[in-house]
Amino acid sequence: MKTSIATVSISGDLREKLAAIAAAGFDGVEIFEQDFLAFDGTPAEVGRMVRDHGLAITLFQPFRDFEGLPEPQRSRAFDRAERKFDLMQELGTDLMLVCSNVSPAALGGIDRAAADFRELGERAGKRGLRVGYEALAWGRHIGDHRDAWEIVRRADHPAIGLILDSFHTLARGIDVDTIRAIPGDRIFIVQLADAPKMTMDLLSWSRHYRNMPGQGDLPVVDFMRAVAATGYVGPLSLEIFNDQFRGGSPRSIAVDGRRSLVNLMDQVRRSEPAIAIDVPAMPEPVRVEGVAFVEFAANEEEAGALGSLLMTMGFAPHARHRNKEVVLWRQGTADDGINIVINTEHEGFAHSSYLVHGTNAYAFGIKVGDADATVARARALGAEPFEQKHGPGELAIPAIRGVGGGVIYFIDDRTNHVWDIEFEPLPQAPQTGQAVGLVGIDHVAQTMNYEEMLTWILFYTAIFRMEKSPMVDVVDPGGLVRSQVVASTDGAVRLTLNGAENHKTLAGHFIAESFGSSVQHLAFRTDDIFASAAAMAERGFRALEISPNYYDDLAARFGIQPELLDQLRTHNILYDRDDGGEYFQVYSTNYSEGFFFEIVERRGGYRGYGAANAPFRIAAQKRQLRPPGLPRS
Repeated sequence: MKTSIATVSISGDLREKLAAIAAAGFDGVEIFEQDFLAFDGTPAEVGRMVRDHGLAITLFQPFRDFEGLPEPQRSRAFDRAERKFDLMQELGTDLMLVCSNVSPAALGGIDRAAADFRELGERAGKRGLRVGYEALAWGRHIGDHRDAWEIVRRADHPAIGLILDSFHTLARGIDVDTIRAIPGDRIFIVQLADAPKMTMDLLSWSRHYRNMPGQGDLPVVDFMRAVAATGYVGPLSLEIFNDQFRGGSPRSIAVDGRRSLVNLMDQVRRSEPAIAIDVPAMPEPVRVEGVAFVEFAANEEEAGALGSLLMTMGFAPHARHRNKEVVLWRQGTADDGINIVINTEHEGFAHSSYLVHGTNAYAFGIKVGDADATVARARALGAEPFEQKHGPGELAIPAIRGVGGGVIYFIDDRTNHVWDIEFEPLPQAPQTGQAVGLVGIDHVAQTMNYEEMLTWILFYTAIFRMEKSPMVDVVDPGGLVRSQVVASTDGAVRLTLNGAENHKTLAGHFIAESFGSSVQHLAFRTDDIFASAAAMAERGFRALEISPNYYDDLAARFGIQPELLDQLRTHNILYDRDDGGEYFQVYSTNYSEGFFFEIVERRGGYRGYGAANAPFRIAAQKRQLRPPGLPRS
């Protein structure tokens, strides 16, 4: 599989872009004309710079408003093309993209356009060059790849071929199976992009909101299945116009791009087993079976405060690590309970994480069928393995670095006895930890800057068998927070991703105070929230105080019976309902600068996360924050 990316897809000057593209492992690069024109080197220097990075120039683009013009515009278009051919030869590339004409002067007619391309093919062929024709979704006369192919077919010249772009086909809802009839050797390059579903004009949608395959809502896999059926074996190239990417890290965006292509073609290979597809071998997407544990990094003093808060929620210190300053807190049993680990080591990765971020949930473990296979897939998709020195008798638990710099461990049948092998039970540890009725981790909520969200979504959905939900706007008094969930179909693992757009929001405040993206809250599940809330209150749990006005409105919106409303108000429990069922949630007060715990109960088929309650929860949490300018306690 030959991978490529257009320079327009990432930020920086041409030198920075090429360095990032090469470091991400791409084979080639499309030179977008504007990037070349803004560079202060000669075409020959640019060509050498590309080759010095181990890259090939797969395409020079775009050449606009060529076909179907009247005279004298037609002659001038051919003159322009000749000058671009000169430039291409100096750059060292043989393929130029011509996009369908959008000029008001353009004349219609398939045969007229085919004649223009036949003549252009003659000129290009004499120089050893090729021209690819692409149908822009908003082209004046040609906006469909089927019409573009008919022009190429009638031009009937070996130097003239078709360029397919997933966005232009999928945004217009064109049947992708029409691609299957096109001979693969007449397709000169395939450009790929995804996009969120939006209702807006095609040009604006294309120019501002494209993203990597797998980050949006378009059926890019179906598009590539059709392309693969043609026998096409040329480069797969990303052409992404995205305002967010233009301001992001070129290296991280390039890594996302390479990951998206590998994941895309792995999906195509699995759905089209009869077609030979050149893609790196890797295990299939991994089925996740649950959250095995969450690990905090802390110092001794803050570990004590965190432990006290856990005790109010029914957790107890269960065991201590044989060789390290690490304590396991548990509620329930080893197989079915909730495991929280507090690490107060003075060396190693956890200690480094504490020094940078303060007390934070820097790692979590996911139960999987095969931990080694999980890491193998993650590595094939560009994830960084995590290894740390382990002492005698300790297990080497497979792990990778997460997107935000944390660690994700993988627990399978080989390593699920880690608690018995590496930990010694504490004398006072309860045998069953009946506690307050918390039965599992409902979801793990991670907070990041909004511009990082697509990276996180792609990371999780490429490695694991998880699906993303539609994005939801969470209203914070300081602005909007974008929230999206990636989850297994059975709900065994749910990760809520919350993207902060500014530091005035609670999520943004958390990022600023903790110096980076991290887990901001953990939601525990109970089967009886009222019993759990009462039991926690007896243990000194302080629930987040919700405004009385919320409950008055709740009664009006849902027609809740007075007895239930009194229970909700008494325990500061929030309520939501949808067509599937009911949702109850209660929050702890803030721990440190915005971290918190949540206890939830799902009744019936409720699959949401109480988004309608977020403004009231956030307002209550902001009332608790340390006033600006005061030192940390």
